[in-house]
Amino acid sequence: MKNSFEAIAALIGMIAIAIVLLGYPLMLLWNWLMPIIFGLPEITFWQAIGLNFLSTILFKPTTIKNKD
Repeated sequence: MKNSFEAIAALIGMIAIAIVLLGYPLMLLWNWLMPIIFGLPEITFWQAIGLNFLSTILFKPTTIKNKD
């Protein structure tokens, strides 16, 4: 029981770290470049997370497996 709880806690911790590592650099780059280049507004951390999630959905490579 203790091992499964530790595994779940470790997984949740790794997911939280991944979200921060993916969202924070995107937010910094957006806020550094986009307002100056294109006149777009700055975004918050949570908007950067949402933008990252949306771009993953839209630009995720699709693979077609050929059954030969």
